[in-house]
Amino acid sequence: MKYKIAMIGTGNVAYHLSAALENAGHILTEVYGRNLGAAEQLASRLYGTEACDSLDFTESDASLYILAVSDTAVASIAEAVLLPEGSTLLHTSGTLPLDILGYSSADHTGILYPLQSLSKGREIDFEEVPFLLEGDGTKTLKMLKDVCKSLSSPYYEVASAKRRSIHVAAVFASNFTNHMLLLAESLIKNQGLSFDMLKPLVVEQINKSLQMGAKAAQTGPAVRGDFDTLENHLQYLSPNEKVAEIYQLISQNIIDSH
Repeated sequence: MKYKIAMIGTGNVAYHLSAALENAGHILTEVYGRNLGAAEQLASRLYGTEACDSLDFTESDASLYILAVSDTAVASIAEAVLLPEGSTLLHTSGTLPLDILGYSSADHTGILYPLQSLSKGREIDFEEVPFLLEGDGTKTLKMLKDVCKSLSSPYYEVASAKRRSIHVAAVFASNFTNHMLLLAESLIKNQGLSFDMLKPLVVEQINKSLQMGAKAAQTGPAVRGDFDTLENHLQYLSPNEKVAEIYQLISQNIIDSH
């Protein structure tokens, strides 16, 4: 089933999800942004979508309203938005509970959380993006599943408490991994060398961890108990106390885990 959808937000999730929904056959009626220019820019990528900076949707034809805004803005916007009768309001947060939408004017509420890192300028295949779903009833869950099926996306019904644990795990798997790569890149570049020489190592480690499991795929001086090398590395890093502390904490955690 196809829906008329209003997108509330203009960030990374709104940017990717609105285009994917339209490509899947849904109609994007409006895009809301506090900054009208940002809303107009996003609406220009869509067909016949109106840009607006008002949260009064009482005259809207949409039945589904997606809050794709920062976690800190969800509660205030949910309470302020004016929706027509019979509407369903969703948020896309990985950490916020369903009841944060409880003070909205929506008749139904739900969660449509894409478990993926989304950045403008990088295309995403939504067939590879799992969604975590939660709804206030069977009608809402059916709508959420319809949306996921239209995107050919895998989906899972996950209650708020478990979704929070998944979001924490995602931060370790994605955000923290990326920060480790940033630290590695900095160390390499400080010696006037190219990060390209590390790329095959990174690719092989990720593939190996996914195939074998991360515990079995762990290598390096910490898991070997090579304390001479660990001390040597810490001495090298000593001018940068914060990075040295990260190295020591993670190395100790690897030792403890194995």
